[in-house]
Amino acid sequence: MKKFLALAMALTMTATLLAGCGGDKPASSGTGSGSAAGGDATFEKATWKFACSATENTVWADMGRDFGQMVSDATGGAITVQVYAADQLTAGNQSEGIQAAIDGTTELSAHSNLIYSAFDQRLNVVSLPFLFDSFEDVDAKLDGEGGKALGEVVESMGLHLLGIGENGFRHPTNSVRPIASLADMKGLKLRVAGSELLSAAYGKWGANWANANWSEVYTGLQTKTYDGQENPLPTADGASIAEVQNNVTYWTGVYDCIFFTMNGELYDSLSPELKAIVDECGQKAAQNQRKREREEDQKILEKWKAAGVTVTELTPEAVEEFKTASAPLYDEFADKLTPELIAAFTK
Repeated sequence: MKKFLALAMALTMTATLLAGCGGDKPASSGTGSGSAAGGDATFEKATWKFACSATENTVWADMGRDFGQMVSDATGGAITVQVYAADQLTAGNQSEGIQAAIDGTTELSAHSNLIYSAFDQRLNVVSLPFLFDSFEDVDAKLDGEGGKALGEVVESMGLHLLGIGENGFRHPTNSVRPIASLADMKGLKLRVAGSELLSAAYGKWGANWANANWSEVYTGLQTKTYDGQENPLPTADGASIAEVQNNVTYWTGVYDCIFFTMNGELYDSLSPELKAIVDECGQKAAQNQRKREREEDQKILEKWKAAGVTVTELTPEAVEEFKTASAPLYDEFADKLTPELIAAFTK
């Protein structure tokens, strides 16, 4: 919590420095040389590396570019952010991408809670089934007590949480039948991302789930090794899943967020003025990313509809069926996620 309090104090000291963080469009990172002034403060030149697991043409990478431009503007060009997409600095290994930020090999990173849960299972709390019922509910909880509680966990890892972005709701697709009820899910062979909680949820819903590397999934769907898979739409669309699947259930069953972090030692070394800038710009970059992710989600949904994919949305009665079936997971995973963290999202 001390870093969240530091943000509040620093903001009062540096309000004139934050005008440069007002943009909402992604841009290339700034350059600049030597020292540069922003308002009444002077900042030494520095270059920070931003790594994310998604590819260059995604809103994940846009978040790094967006942040870099805003911080450059607010520091008079002193700070430059270089974006390294697809975890290219760690040969595509997402877990090592997080570890690099912890170690300080990279200064900034953006990775999903599913990957973070390998370091601390508590960070998988946002993926509890039907924890959120809308995007508005997501924002209220991530920008409220739930997000603050997550920040404390992230900071215990040696990182500072700049903002929480969005990977999105994970929508199941399949090539057998529309999933409009709990009964429709039963018996489907679904590839599920390698998360104990996610696998348990699909087990409660009656699917014959299996874990597999994402690189193998398209072929597995094509050859009918799997009937379907589950992912946020931008991820699925990027892998051309609609070519081998003709049904998608658009729901709020499981959610993924993105933790946008800075190496903790680096953050602690910054001046109060620069801390205020990176916190303000980090929050705005994450908010911008959420907005663009949701816009992309809708574009893909319309594209899939036009391509002949059947889009199914659950009735309130069907939602209750799925909720009831997976409700025991809140107790079964309470020790791993902690009752306190669950309560921060459910009270």
